[in-house]
Amino acid sequence: MATGHDIAMALRAAYWTMHRRTAACLGRCGVTADQLVLLALLVEENGVTQQKLVRRAASDPNTIRAMLVLMEKGGLVERRPHPTDGRARRVTITRKGRRAYRSLMAELRPLQDTILRLFQR
Repeated sequence: MATGHDIAMALRAAYWTMHRRTAACLGRCGVTADQLVLLALLVEENGVTQQKLVRRAASDPNTIRAMLVLMEKGGLVERRPHPTDGRARRVTITRKGRRAYRSLMAELRPLQDTILRLFQR
């Protein structure tokens, strides 16, 4: 019979396996897992402020800003002044960003399906 420790170690091993395989897939496309989260959030709700992305991604402002700067240089997002709040920046996903998101999700689908099957027994 498995102990609590055995279960915890198996879950940890499963997480790290999933993390490594996901990172390898994303790395081939030049995107990090955190950047994929931002793309997914922008696909769900485009044209939001950086502050809203900070809250929705459960991250800190400096980290989100740094990721958005890199993503903007890569042509995945655009940041513009907010139309009504001069202090805020409005973030939109570009066509290239949408294509990258769809491509990444398609590439990750087999891994996600494999993981989901483990929990459907």
